Parts: sequence; structure tokens; C-alpha cells
Amino acid sequence: MTRLAHEWTAVCRIDDIPRQGARRVQRERGAAVAVFRSFDDRVFALLDRCPHRGGPLSQGIVHGHGVACPLHNWTIELGSGEARAPDRGCTARFAVRVDDGVVKLDAHELATLAVD
Repeated sequence: MTRLAHEWTAVCRIDDIPRQGARRVQRERGAAVAVFRSFDDRVFALLDRCPHRGGPLSQGIVHGHGVACPLHNWTIELGSGEARAPDRGCTARFAVRVDDGVVKLDAHELATLAVD
């Protein structure tokens, strides 16, 4: 069954996320979600787990639209969750939007995506 509309959950204000930084969003089930803010104020959301060894991406260094995992320096693209070559792998990406400075994530994805 395909969902037609998103139901958005407010998680923080954009000003709560430092530029080139991240904020963790805990969930009832599954790993936390890392919400990133780039230098140009774009906001991205990924599962807070590197596809390589599960490192906490929220603790990595954001550069451009990528984040370097703090464990082994893999760079993960914020827009897709894909590891940059030559590394291979992907972490889950979450839909995100910003309305009047409020960062929102898709409620259905928060409850169901990558909870195992």
C-alpha cells in the first residue's frame, strides 16, 4: 500500500543544530536518527549508524553535504546515505522538512524505517 501524504513530527528548531553539525533524535524503536545541518543551511536526516561498522554518524565531521564517520573516516553522502567511493554501503535516509525554522521528520518513517 502506498501512502499519499506525510505526517510530520517536529523534532527541533534549525537553530538547535549547529552549522556543519548534527543533533540526535531518539526513537521508541531502533537506532537514533541523526539530523544534520550543512553550512548552506540544508537539513538532512540519516540513521545514526555508519554502514561500515555502525559508528555514530552524529559525532562525525560534516563537510559540504557529507559526513565523515568518526570510527574509520568513511564519508557518507547526506542526501542519499550512500558511502563515497571507494567505500561501499548505505545507511537509511529519512524525509525531512523545515517549516518556519522547525525541523520535521516523517512520523511513519520514524516508527518503521530501520527499526530492526
